[in-house]
Order: sequence, then structure tokens, then C-alpha cells
Amino acid sequence: MALMRSAMARSRSPTKILVRKAEADEWQEITATALKKARKGAEGIEKKRKKALEAEAKAAEKAIQQEKTSAIVLEEDTSLPQAIKSKIKYLEKHRGQRVKVSGWVHRLRAQGKVIFLVIRDGTGFLQVMLGGKLYQSQIQDASLLTNEATVEVFGSLQAVPEGKSAPGGHEVIADYWKVIGHAPQGEDSYLSRFNEETGPSILADLRHLVLRGETQSAVLKLRTCLLSSFRHSLDSLDLKEVTPPCIVQTQVEGGSTLFGFKYYDQEAYLTQSSQLYLETVLPALGDVYCVQESFRAETSHTRRHLSEFTHLEAELAFLSFDDLMTHIESAICNTIDHLLVTPGVSELMAVLNPDFKKPTRPFLRMKYSDAIEWLIEHKIQHVTEETEDLPDDQKVYVDHKIGDDIAEAAERKMTDEIGRPIFLYGFPSHLKAFYMQKMKGQDGEGPDGMVYTESCDLLMPGVGEVVGGSMRIHDADELLAA
Repeated sequence: MALMRSAMARSRSPTKILVRKAEADEWQEITATALKKARKGAEGIEKKRKKALEAEAKAAEKAIQQEKTSAIVLEEDTSLPQAIKSKIKYLEKHRGQRVKVSGWVHRLRAQGKVIFLVIRDGTGFLQVMLGGKLYQSQIQDASLLTNEATVEVFGSLQAVPEGKSAPGGHEVIADYWKVIGHAPQGEDSYLSRFNEETGPSILADLRHLVLRGETQSAVLKLRTCLLSSFRHSLDSLDLKEVTPPCIVQTQVEGGSTLFGFKYYDQEAYLTQSSQLYLETVLPALGDVYCVQESFRAETSHTRRHLSEFTHLEAELAFLSFDDLMTHIESAICNTIDHLLVTPGVSELMAVLNPDFKKPTRPFLRMKYSDAIEWLIEHKIQHVTEETEDLPDDQKVYVDHKIGDDIAEAAERKMTDEIGRPIFLYGFPSHLKAFYMQKMKGQDGEGPDGMVYTESCDLLMPGVGEVVGGSMRIHDADELLAA
């Protein structure tokens, strides 16, 4: 069969082909299936032969190039002005001067006898042009410049010519460069490890590499700016930041979601919320807040259920329920206003959410009971608890009614259709924590003895719930009775 495949690779003239599996068997004409398989094998052999020849040719060409450039030794020209060391984000003021920049190779391409690099240092991106001896030194050893190699470049910082573009509007015309650290090559190289079709499990395992991409790094940079803006906003509202512990001995949200472990032979847990700690320091410091990790041992695989997340919590004293919602609105809007004027944020938003529009005030305030009526009127139903785990074609949908916990999908659809931020407030007490203050008078009375609470969720179009808050029961006897 191997002889037949070799012959087929050299000739495609119509020939009657006879085959046999063993010497004792009679010769028979090859079947169409066997012929197709043999032809495919022959084509594979031919491709491998051509690939081997191409590899030999490239190796020979590389050997010639290395022989020509083996005498090239790069040295910094000491007659040039001393290079100014700078982070990429601060380069603009050094245009026309010789600079020194260190970073990682983000992208590279060859154009003629010039190599264009884009390097990053965490503060921005910079285009670098290597030509002449610098280009020749690169082809002398192809392993010098690869994606994610760590490099140091020296050269003149120049504005890009009119009609051309580069990050920051300038580029470095390099006169010297060197590799500080090499990056893996071949199957272990950055570009070989994953691509646009790589599954989420592999991307999670390679998270340290995925973060180097422009989108994922922009998310972390924007997160940094957002946390800074939150702190600025809350500080301006006279709240003090405290740092509660992560290891606690009490539950806050429920025992089923606790991560428990032994701490010096005692039972301890990772905190579900820093609310109780904030309540203890409130009488000493006044209004307080924290930015702390919280942990929930929930196995649900949804965007609303995370085992660990950064939790921004606050506790305030001496305010009414209306004051609480006004405070939350001010904190959110002040944070966004501060964020949008933070240097560099506009570029990050252009990458992550170019159509973002900041929310307009005042936010709509909608009672829970009014929301139920709105959902019924607009025919937005929810799946019954008995059928929620069944296939989609077997799910049963019904209208909402007073007492239902409004599903996330219905809540988001309502918010998106209304098209503005909504404070959804006055939830029934059986849907909320026992310590939440009950509404007084007729506003707090629901059907069948139901009682509404001074609790609220802030809903944002396109996002859903972003803040949850409530008044606390401050009467000791009422709290014990609850």
C-alpha cells in the first residue's frame, strides 16, 4: 500500500489499481473508499515533503543571515545625549529628546528592513522603530524579539508623521535596545497558548496571560479608578473608611453559605459581610464604610453568585429612609462624575463601554407593590418554582403577585424598558432579613397581614441591581421579637 501511495503522489493518470491484503489473496480492484483514503495519505506525504524542503531552505537562509551579521555587536553610543528614563504615560513632554523606556513586547511586525514594536509598561503603549544595525541584530537571533519579551529601548521620541498613527501620537526611533528577559517560544509562546476560540476553562487556567490583553487589562485599570472614585465620593460625604477582618466567628447571611475552617482549634469562617463590624464602630466613628472581600459558599453558576467578591459596604446613623436613598443616589452619581474626569478613564471607557452615558438625577422611586402591577400590566411573567429546573419547552410561566420575590430577569427587563435608574423599595418582610425596619402606618400594610420593610434595591438599565440597602431596627425589644 505504501508503494501504491508513493506512485499516486507522482501521477494522477487514470489507472486501474489492484490491491490485496496478503500474498495468498487474489488481486482485486481497489474500492472507492480505499482509493480516497490512499489518495489522502499520498497528499499528506507530499505536503510533509514540501514542508521539509521549505524548512531546509529557511534554515539555510537563516544560516547565511547569521553569518553576515555575526560580527554585529550592539553598543550604546556614548556620544549621544543621556537618555531620560520615563514611564510611557509621561512621555509626551519629552518629545524631541532621547528617552529610555522599559516594557514588554505587546506586538511586533516587520516592514521591509524595519521592525515596528509596540511595548507596554502598564501605564500605556509605545511604538518603537528598529532599523539599520538594530534590525540586523534582531535577525541574527530570532529569539531576541518575541511577544512578551522584556526589553529596554533607547532613542529619540518623535511625533508620528501626518497621516500616520501610533499610541500617544508619537514613536521612539531607537538607537539602542537590549533584551532584559526572553519569552517562551514554540508551543509555549504567548500567541500559541490561546486564541479567540479558546474555551473558558483554559482561559481561566491561563488567567495570568489573558490579563496582558488590552481588554482584560483595561478592566483592571478601570476597576482601580472606580475604587478610587468611590473612596473620594464617600470621603466627601464624611464617611470614614475602616478595615474589618476577613476571619470571623459569626454568620451574617446564613449558615449554608459559610466557608468554615479551624482557627487555633476554634471554629471560624470567612466573612460573608462586614456589616456587623461596621455597626460596632459606628458609635465611635460616625458614618463608616469599608472595601473588603466577602465570601459566599454558593454553588450556583450565575453572574449573581460569586464565591469571593469585593464588597463595598457602609453604615450610617441618624437618617430617615428617604435620606438613605438620597445618600445612595449621591454616592453613585458623585462616584461616576469623579470617575469620568479621572485622567486615562476616557480611553479605558472607549475600549470597554464606548456608549456609556452617566445616569440622570433624580432616580425613579418605585414601590415593590407598584412594580408587581407594572410587571402584570406589561405581561412580564416568571417561571414557577416547580418547573424552573426543567427544559425551556417544559417551563411554566405565570403572572407575578404580591409576595413574590421578583426574579432577576423580570427585574432587569422592567428596568431596561423604563430606561432610567430605579430605587425599588418596600419589600415584604418575609423576603428580607429579620433586622430590617418595618414601614409604619398604611404604607407598611400589605394583603393578608403582610408587612413591608424600609428596604431598597438600586436597579440600573443594562446592569440590574447594583446596591441593596435598608434601615435597621433600632428598638431592642422589637429586634428581639423579630
